[in-house]
Amino acid sequence: MDFNLSQITDMVIAYAPRVLGAIVTLVVGFWLARIIAKKTKQLMEKNNVDPTLVPFIFSLITITIKVLVLFSAASMFGIEVTSFIAIFGALAFAIGLALQGNLSHLAAGVLILFFKPFRVGDFIVTNGYSGTVKEIQIFNTILTTLDNRIIIIPNGSISSNPLENLTANSVRKVPMTFGISYKDDIDKARSVIQKVAESCEFIDHSQPVDIIVTELGASSVNFAVRPWCKTEDFWNVHSYMHENIKKTFDKENIGIPFPQRDVHHYYPEGKN
Repeated sequence: MDFNLSQITDMVIAYAPRVLGAIVTLVVGFWLARIIAKKTKQLMEKNNVDPTLVPFIFSLITITIKVLVLFSAASMFGIEVTSFIAIFGALAFAIGLALQGNLSHLAAGVLILFFKPFRVGDFIVTNGYSGTVKEIQIFNTILTTLDNRIIIIPNGSISSNPLENLTANSVRKVPMTFGISYKDDIDKARSVIQKVAESCEFIDHSQPVDIIVTELGASSVNFAVRPWCKTEDFWNVHSYMHENIKKTFDKENIGIPFPQRDVHHYYPEGKN
């Protein structure tokens, strides 16, 4: 019993400083990782670094420092760091094979940050979803929809599918279609649409408004109307034009037809 107690005492004396040193290294190292990453983030924001890069670099710095701290703590126990790195590399390779999909999302995230098809704050449409880019993370991109829902889309899905960036340009056209009945005058309707467009403060009046007859539909003559505006005024123009064209058409007795059919009744000879 005395022999065993002596052995335990010797082990405690021998390993206690290492254990304590490793614990202190982990605690202080992880604390420094948070502080350094936080200070780096504040410095990037202060120097107006692209907001798209900030969360990515923040995560990268945090993970890198924590891995280095783990290696340092392991060396205090007498573990050969080179052997540990080799084991870690083999483990990472095995995990990589099992997580090929996630790694593809990581690679896609790097490509998105490098080529910048969109940035934080852009309004995009992809994979059947639309919204404002809130954050570009290592594996995912987070969107906020118009009704304030959060959509998380894997970066690999974004890079491998069509993407529409609606705010990439500072100005854009607002495509709209308005129909009139066949009995109404086309020139009068065009003049009315032009006057409504001229009264809209959100339209860029330095550019001409497209007002073109594009279709003789089943029950209507259809105009394609495409005014220019600032990108942020898109929905203001869209709602203004629809509301005021309807009101003005009513005042000018221009009909906005709805789908309709002519039904013809045929009777056999001799019957009414």
